[in-house]
Amino acid sequence: MSTSPQPKKRRFGRKPTDAPKKPGRFAQMRQVFTMTRRHDPMVVWVMLAVFLGIVALSLLIGLLINNVITLLIIGIALGVLAAMVVLSRKAERAAFGQIEGQPGAAGAALTTLKRGWIVEEQPVAVDPRTKDTVFRVVGRPGIILVTEGPSHRARRLAGTEQKRLSRLLPNVAIHVIESGREEGQVPLPKISRAITKLKPQLTRQEVGAVGKRLSSLAPRLPIPKGIDPSRARPDRRALRGR
Repeated sequence: MSTSPQPKKRRFGRKPTDAPKKPGRFAQMRQVFTMTRRHDPMVVWVMLAVFLGIVALSLLIGLLINNVITLLIIGIALGVLAAMVVLSRKAERAAFGQIEGQPGAAGAALTTLKRGWIVEEQPVAVDPRTKDTVFRVVGRPGIILVTEGPSHRARRLAGTEQKRLSRLLPNVAIHVIESGREEGQVPLPKISRAITKLKPQLTRQEVGAVGKRLSSLAPRLPIPKGIDPSRARPDRRALRGR
């Protein structure tokens, strides 16, 4: 008597378990808060003071206009938002404090620039002996070279790169910003601000053309070991609670 093979039972509702799970938004916010508090223990009290100050001001206005409930709700919402802004600023400073002094830290600072800038995350010039580096940004002010290393060495490395770029693009302004804590240098948290303060000289179309010109001519150098600039800053989406 022949028996037909039993059909295999299909299992439904099971998902593969080998895929790593991404932390949820609350887990991300907790990680950011823990990292920030480790670097700045006063962040809790600063956030609380900001929150309570805004709520108290809202209550005062509510009493003056005889609408306490509405102003209290608005004050709580604004207080939470302001506290999150404080956490975001403190978290960014904590992240910079962790990477300061490591290879590639200047490149990591450039990733905080918003849209409209062409940022080369890999260095465009490296001294193989001292590990001093030069990073490049293209924007409406022109070409910005950001150095990493002691001033007397990094300035010489940036000067060589500046001369090379002047021959390639003679009509484009070239700026040099030295990152660091020495006299005349710009600390990591202030690099983006220093770049955005530069006077615009190119149109958006010219910025794209310059970026394409440089990417087609300049060879890409390997980034120094020790840091990944794309992961050096805190998760902004987590700070916004998204």
